Amino acid sequence: MLPLSTGVIMEPLPVERIEAGLPAAIAAAGADQWGRAASAIMTTDTVPKAFSTKLRIGGAEVSVTGISKGAGMIRPNMATMLGFVATDACIAPALLTPLARELAEGSFNRVTVDGDTSTNDSFLLIATQRAGHAPITSLASAEGQALKAALLDVARQLAQAIVRDGEGATKFITVRVEGGRDTAECRQVAYAIAHSPLVKTAFFASDPNLGRILAAVGYAGILDLDQTRIDLHLDDVHVATGGGRHPAYREEDGQRVMKQAEITVRVGLGRGAASDTVWTCDLSHDYVSINADYRS
Repeated sequence: MLPLSTGVIMEPLPVERIEAGLPAAIAAAGADQWGRAASAIMTTDTVPKAFSTKLRIGGAEVSVTGISKGAGMIRPNMATMLGFVATDACIAPALLTPLARELAEGSFNRVTVDGDTSTNDSFLLIATQRAGHAPITSLASAEGQALKAALLDVARQLAQAIVRDGEGATKFITVRVEGGRDTAECRQVAYAIAHSPLVKTAFFASDPNLGRILAAVGYAGILDLDQTRIDLHLDDVHVATGGGRHPAYREEDGQRVMKQAEITVRVGLGRGAASDTVWTCDLSHDYVSINADYRS
C-alpha cells in the first residue's frame, strides 16, 4: 500500500451526486467493463491504462487484471495516481497486505513524471478467491511465486503506462544505478537524475549533455561518493568512465541514443553490488502548457 494522506482538507463531492449515480453504476457493473472503468478514472490522461494476463495454478486458470490513472503530479507518496489490480486467485487474506506492499515497491513506487505530489495516491490489490484451486498459503511456494510474478508484471505495466502518458512526454526513460552499497542509495541517485529539470529538458532536446547527468549523480546526497569511480552509459554507448569522458565516446553516438523514444541511462557508482531502477520521462513545452492552463 502507498502512504495515506493526513491533515488535508478537501471540498467533498456532494453525497447527492454520488447517490444519484449509484443505480446506473451498479446496473452497468460486469466482468467485461474494465475498459469503461479505466476511462472513467482518467483526468489529464490521454489514454486509458489497462492490462491483463492469465496463468494456471493447480490446474485452474487464474486471471490478473488491472487499471491505473495518472499523467502529471506523479511521484508516488501522495501523487495523483490510482492503481487497481484484481485477481480471482485463491490466496490467504493475510498474505494480501505484504503482497500489495511488495507489488507497489516494485512498480508504482519506482515512477516519476515531474516529482510533484498531490493528495490521493492509492494502490489496491483485490483477490476474489473464485478461481477454484487450492488456496495459496505461502508466497514462497511455487504457486505463490507464480502468482506474484503475474501480479508484478501487470502492476509494472500499469506504472510504466503512467510514465509513457506523462503530461507532454515524448520519451520513456529507464534510469538504472548499479554498484551501490545498498538499494536505497541507488534509488536516491536514480531519482536525482529522474527529477532534474535540466536532465529532463536535455532528453526532450535529444541533447547528450553529460554534465547534467553527472551533476545530478554528484548532488544526489552521497557524501563519500568517489567521482573517479563513476561510469555512465546511454543504452549501448559508454559515455563516461572513471568520472571522466570515455576515450572512445563520440557526440554523435550519444545524440543517436537521445533521439530514441525509449532510452536507458545506466550509472555505475563503483561502491558495491547493489542496484535499483526507476522510470521517468522527458520534460517538454507541452508539460508547461498543460499545467499553465489546468485548474482542478
